[in-house]
Order: sequence, then structure tokens, then C-alpha cells
Amino acid sequence: MLLGTATAEQPTVAADRSSRRASTRSAEYPPRDKPSRRRGVAVGIIITLLVVVGVVASGSYVWNTFEPQIRSVMGWEEPNDFDGAGSGEVLITIADGETGSDVADTLETAGVTKTAEAFYELLLDQDEDVVFQPGVYSLAKGMSARSALDALQDPASKIERTAVIREGITGPTIIAELSAATEIPVEEFEAAIADPTVYGVPENAVSIEGWLFPATYTFDPGLTAQQVVQTLVDRTIASLDSARVPVEDRERVLTIASIIQREARQADDFYKVSRVIQNRLDDGMRLEMDSTAQYGVDEATGSVWSSAEALGSDNPWNTYQRDGLPVGPISSPGDVAIDAAMHPADGSWLFFVTVDLNTGETVFSNTVSEHDAAVRQLRAWCADNPGSGC
Repeated sequence: MLLGTATAEQPTVAADRSSRRASTRSAEYPPRDKPSRRRGVAVGIIITLLVVVGVVASGSYVWNTFEPQIRSVMGWEEPNDFDGAGSGEVLITIADGETGSDVADTLETAGVTKTAEAFYELLLDQDEDVVFQPGVYSLAKGMSARSALDALQDPASKIERTAVIREGITGPTIIAELSAATEIPVEEFEAAIADPTVYGVPENAVSIEGWLFPATYTFDPGLTAQQVVQTLVDRTIASLDSARVPVEDRERVLTIASIIQREARQADDFYKVSRVIQNRLDDGMRLEMDSTAQYGVDEATGSVWSSAEALGSDNPWNTYQRDGLPVGPISSPGDVAIDAAMHPADGSWLFFVTVDLNTGETVFSNTVSEHDAAVRQLRAWCADNPGSGC
């Protein structure tokens, strides 16, 4: 045997190490995928995602397009009514003559009820016919049909702007009361009445005085000053038409009626005062009405006696200084005063004076002496009743 000589059955150390390194590397680091295989996996994932997105999109389109039909077939009917009293505030207007169907449509459009059908079906189920009062109502969004109907029948839900315009008061006072009732600034009313002719007031009228009819008015919120004024003027025109006042004579009749309204105390006396005015005009006498003298200087002392300033003032309303009628109305007359201006009572009276300011008792006279006696009667009453309008 020769030492140091390799044989086929006994490999060298170098070969053995090389073999082990190759074996170890193979066990710890598996071979990597080829590039073509990686790209295939990615494409598969993308295709899968696109399919899913397509299914979701098509499903959404089908649902949005055919939701009612799908719900009907599957028995998934959606309720047509909300629950509860809702929230927030919605103003609903019911016009005169509207039917239950009209109201139902209005409620749905405003978002008060979920559907018009729910509300209308509820109306049909009532034992008695439901009557809706015209006006503006404060409701809520998302109300059940029952809650909406209850609210519409509750007077507290109705929004009212009520103005009580008294007979015989003047334009500035009326404007102040309208402003307080409607919450529209006085300045807007003053601007609205700057040109009275836009409301149908004749061009010969010096102002809108006398054309704002005294009555109780309820205004819907949201009206303008112009709309409010038009309502009062329209009511005056209706009264003039009812009394058969010729269109061309409206301002003159209102002027006479406004004096009657301020001077007469009892209904029957309206027609007698009208006769006195007519008789004095026919005789060429000055009217000498204290109400006109006081209006001309804006005197509001609350006394039947006029001041020396009012009686002596040279203004177009002072009938102590001016022949004929004043230049225009001095107050807003009501229906009775307008009717009296058109239909004076029969009589020859030229004077009158109220001798009892509490009862309104008035003495009508034909002569100066009779009138002076009645005036003394008034002075005696005032002495016995201080602070009662004297």
C-alpha cells in the first residue's frame, strides 16, 4: 500500500466539501419562481377584483332602478309612513278651497310626511270629514301621518298675525298697529304707501288716509308691506262698491264718511250727522267740524274741545277756515259711515253737539240759539264729569 495516493472509492476532502455545500444550499434556499409565473398570479387577482366590482356595480344599478319591483317580489315592502312627531320646523300653507288630496301632496313635497298616500289614506279612515282651515301651520319634518293630521287640527299650530284696526283712527296709527302685528318695520310700510295710486287709490287723493279699512285682519307670515296694504285698500273698495259709490266719487265720499266716523257716537246719529254736513254744504256754510281742525294740526288731546291753535290754523283740513270739504279724509271710516255718507237721514238740522260723552247722546238743532243751549248742556256735563273726554 502506498500512503497519500487516492482511490475511486475514497473521494478527496475538497470534493466532499463541495458536495456538502451544494446540499446545504439546496435545502435552505428553494429555487425562485420564474417571472412568467409571477405575472400570471397578478393578472388572476386583477381579473377577480374586476369581476367583483362589476357584480357590485351592476347589482347597485339593478337595485336603484328596480327597487320597488324587487321589494314587491321578495316581500320586502318599505313602510310608507314615518314614526313619531318629527323634528325641526316646516311652515305649511293651506289655501282656501284645497282638498285633502292637495294637503297630502303638500305635506309630502315639504318632507313632513313620507308619502302623500299615507296621509290621504288616514283621512279616508276618519269617521267624519276633516276640514282644513286656510292659513300657515308650523309642522316638523319626518312626521307620521297621524302626527301631521293632529297638528293641522290643533289651533296652536296655526301661525297668525292678527291686527285689529279700529274705526276712526288715522293712517299713522294704523301703520303702527300693522307693523306690530306683522313684525314688518314701520319704515317698510311708509315706503309702501308713498304712492297710493299703485293700490287703486285715485290720483286726486292727497294720501292713503281713509283707504285703510278698519277691521280685524289675520295675515300669513311672509307677506310684504305692499301685500298687507293692498288687503286693507281692497276691503275699502269692497265697502265702497257695496254702498254703490261711483268710482269717480270715491275720494269725496270717503272724506265725508271719515268726518261722520269721528263726529257721530251712535249708529242712528251717523245718518243725521251726514245730513248736517250735506245741509251746510248746500247752504254754503262752513262745516266748522272740530274733528277736521284737530286733524289739520295733528292734535290728539283726547278732548272734544279744540285748541285755539287748531281752530285758527290755516291748513287744507281746517273747515273752520276753509269752505267746503277738507282736502281729503281725516280717518278710516267703516261700513256704517260710508253708507251714511251715501244716504243722509231726512232733516233740516244745521248743528249738532254730543251732550253726554258716556252715552253718546247728541242734540241736533236748526238754529244757532238751539245749538248754543245744547253746548251749555255739554259744558255742564263736563263740569260734573271731569276727565271724561272734556
